[in-house]
Amino acid sequence: MSGNWQRFCNHLYVCDSVGLRLDTSRMRAGGDLLDRLDGPMHDAYDAMQQLERGAIANPDENRMVGHYWLRAPDLAPDSEIRGEIADCFARIRSFAEDVQTGRIASPTGEPFKNLLLIGIGGSALGPQLVDDALDSGAGPMRTWFMDNTDPDGIDRTLAQIGRDLGRTLAVVISKSGGTKETRNGMLEATRAYTKAGLSFPRFAVAVTGEGSALFEQAQREEWLDTFPMWDWVGGRTSVTSAVGLLPASLQGYDVTALLDGAREMDAVTRRRDTAQNPAALLALMWYDAAEKRGLRDMVVIPYKDRLVLFSRYLQQLVMESLGKQKDLDGKTVNQGLTVYGNKGSTDQHAYVQQLREGLHNFFVTFIEVLRDRSGSSIEVEPQVTSGDYLHGFLLGTREALYDNGRESITITIDEVSAYSLGALIALFERAVGFFASLVNINAYHQPGVEAGKKAAGRVIALQAEVCKALAARPGEKMSADQIAAACGREDEAEWVYMILEHLAANPDRGVERVGSAHPAKAHYRWLGVTGPLA
Repeated sequence: MSGNWQRFCNHLYVCDSVGLRLDTSRMRAGGDLLDRLDGPMHDAYDAMQQLERGAIANPDENRMVGHYWLRAPDLAPDSEIRGEIADCFARIRSFAEDVQTGRIASPTGEPFKNLLLIGIGGSALGPQLVDDALDSGAGPMRTWFMDNTDPDGIDRTLAQIGRDLGRTLAVVISKSGGTKETRNGMLEATRAYTKAGLSFPRFAVAVTGEGSALFEQAQREEWLDTFPMWDWVGGRTSVTSAVGLLPASLQGYDVTALLDGAREMDAVTRRRDTAQNPAALLALMWYDAAEKRGLRDMVVIPYKDRLVLFSRYLQQLVMESLGKQKDLDGKTVNQGLTVYGNKGSTDQHAYVQQLREGLHNFFVTFIEVLRDRSGSSIEVEPQVTSGDYLHGFLLGTREALYDNGRESITITIDEVSAYSLGALIALFERAVGFFASLVNINAYHQPGVEAGKKAAGRVIALQAEVCKALAARPGEKMSADQIAAACGREDEAEWVYMILEHLAANPDRGVERVGSAHPAKAHYRWLGVTGPLA
């Protein structure tokens, strides 16, 4: 134990100014790692400095990456951006105050009591994380999310809101205004408000880019308000923009503290002394553990229910940023860092068995929260509380993994607060940027996401052709390959079959399957659409 104690003391970074500790003593990285990578880390510091000064960091869209300016507007490269940030935040505070005091109320005359957020990806994950982490149950508004284009999920959300729809403020978030999942959720919500005899624009707020399709619609229909989503803020780093701050302000959370925590962590992680820079230390641990090429997954286990969504948040932040086929020199590298996790001690009854004794393709990031609850705790055993057990399970799991040669990082915060949440978010944002520099990739574009969107568009276009081909022969039974041939798409018969199966499973779409579901035996015929689609 004396050896472990000395290693722990040598590898525990304590940041008193932020209230965070980073323990890398259970990682295999040797003591010379910082020296060996001193040169690459200083290159990473230079690259980050250029990014913060306004260099073009997303060549696909020819844009800057400036989420750090949101917490410190004085660092923005010009006065126009600084003014836009200040104006936006002032308008958010004013709007939230008007809603909470009833100056902005439902057309029914009652104050708003619910918030319906419609978005996807970073436009939903950040607000969801903040809401789940900071919700006390006593806030001014209850929050609901539409973060997918799943009709059943939309129906469930609307059913839960129920008769309170007339007291529900809707916030639609989409930078381009053309994100299909968000557009579909908005259309579904509009229909629900209309069915309830309500005018959706009288309940709606937009967060979008100026001049986008959503911006133009909000202006044309005179929505309650519109807040900016700047092109220099990526979705996965947008939680400290209007994307996250507007819903958080409406919910009564301390957005000033959230920004303060992020700003203080930003200041700490600008240090060029790697031993005193927690984001640099994280990036180096990832680099070493994943053998420079993402060969090990990062399992994130927060020992706090309020942080259960943190691993989902990090999945997008880390995997969308680091999952790249090409490096900055155009070489094929297939980089990435897989993230998954849930929470402790729940995971001890799920996949910790494999982590300790199964395939060794991971390292763990534990997140420890020292404060159990806001009040006092009962004893579940003499001088022992439920929080003591939670703490014991964390230390026990950490040690059990280490005893079997499994690596882990432990991040400790005093409590879950707006301040500490902002600090955690900023810590991982900077670590992602540093890691990207170490492996020579661009963390700030996402060509693979766009490829998936384009492929989805092809599916929707093909579906229209399939329906047209069937409708041209009403009542006639045809196989998937026959329909594909009728569309001139013989090479896409597999897609045609899958489209037909989806249509046939929904009676209002006008397609019936006759016979077996096996693709070589199934036949389909056109009956004609019913209901709203007719």
